[in-house]
Amino acid sequence: MKKLITTLVIITVFAVAASAQKFAFVDTKYILNNIPSYKAAMEEIEKTSSRYQSEIEKMYDELEKLYKNYQAEKVLLSSDMQKQREDDIIARERKIKELQKKYFGQSGELFKKQQELIKPIQDQVFEAVSDIAKDENYSFIYDIASGVQMLYTNPKLDKSDDVLMKLGYK
Repeated sequence: MKKLITTLVIITVFAVAASAQKFAFVDTKYILNNIPSYKAAMEEIEKTSSRYQSEIEKMYDELEKLYKNYQAEKVLLSSDMQKQREDDIIARERKIKELQKKYFGQSGELFKKQQELIKPIQDQVFEAVSDIAKDENYSFIYDIASGVQMLYTNPKLDKSDDVLMKLGYK
């Protein structure tokens, strides 16, 4: 797959060069890392993630203690009491997994927080890139942060700093 993408990029570059269209590239990772609000958003997301992870780990520790206590007392319990304890352990484990999904799932709270904090910044960057492409008549602007490999890039074509300046950053 990687060779296919590289081949397609090379073919595109040659096709662009042959038709005399202008192209440039940006490094969105570099751009985002030079935007203070992005750094602050990432720190907030990391703190939230750590807080959620600590909460989950604490609950798993409590569950493990509960299970060890059950194992130690199992021989002294009636079959009804054993069943009740087992059901309690299973219910707690389900609750923890549901909370994990609520926090870290595909549409969980952490994902929503990322969308809330980072997406607006990414949208601003995309808009700045689009403006530069239109203003300077670029047919293509590649993002080298996304894994597109180029064998050679002329630093004069790097528009990452232009995007930062358009956004009001040094």
